[in-house]
Amino acid sequence: MIAGILQYEFLQNAFLTGIIIGIIAPLIGVFIVVRRLSLIADALSHVTLAGIAASLLLEKKFIGLSGLNPLYMGMVFSVTGSLFIEKLRAVYKHYQELAIPIILSGGIGLGAIFISLADGFNTDLFSYLFGSVSAVSRADLWTILVISIFVIAMILLLYKELFLLSFDEEHAKASGIAAKSIHFIFIVMVALVIAASMRIVGILLVSSLMTLPVAASIRIAKGFKQTIFYSVLFGETSVLGGLMLSYYLDLAPGGMIVIIAVLILILTILIKKLTVKVAV
Repeated sequence: MIAGILQYEFLQNAFLTGIIIGIIAPLIGVFIVVRRLSLIADALSHVTLAGIAASLLLEKKFIGLSGLNPLYMGMVFSVTGSLFIEKLRAVYKHYQELAIPIILSGGIGLGAIFISLADGFNTDLFSYLFGSVSAVSRADLWTILVISIFVIAMILLLYKELFLLSFDEEHAKASGIAAKSIHFIFIVMVALVIAASMRIVGILLVSSLMTLPVAASIRIAKGFKQTIFYSVLFGETSVLGGLMLSYYLDLAPGGMIVIIAVLILILTILIKKLTVKVAV
């Protein structure tokens, strides 16, 4: 694969995109898991699917839109879905968790309608569902790079606020933190990361990359920053390992990435159990 990376542009795009996704997906995933919002990634990924299906439908029905990049429509739908989640959380103040299944259901419904209008699945949509090494264009790479710079910059800039809101929201509000504004920025970041990750991991599996490395790191980390470090390390290992195996075995990269992430999780659980037994 290394020789192919040096020779073929599509492999360069996939490899570089994988490195970026391996950083930002687990990075934002740490805050998602700590805030007990793991299902939000599933909800927004299904909304993103509706955006992709809508884009492919428009491309099929209107010849003038044949050059439309589905990534952009997916991002629009994902960000819109994230804003609706925040709005519904405000409406259902005592049942805020309802916002996630409502948006998830809406995303699935819209996706099914757009797919049926487009006369079912096609190769393009399949690559978005499960990821594809060859589908990542140079334009996708630059878009994902811009998103990653924005996400990392926001996390560095708002790290203290995000940390406080994740562990003690009431204390954070009492400290004068603009909780609503931070929530808004955070949910938009999640939406953008999900839309950016779908090219490599696939829409149906992107939530796994945001939660499995975090679940593994929680087992062995001894602090929040160490959790972030291990999450990114496990995320990168899963992505790069999955890309290489999918290239050589001619399989969907999303599936290989998730399987490696699951194996890492199982390994950390076993290590933790062995460590506890030795200590006893």
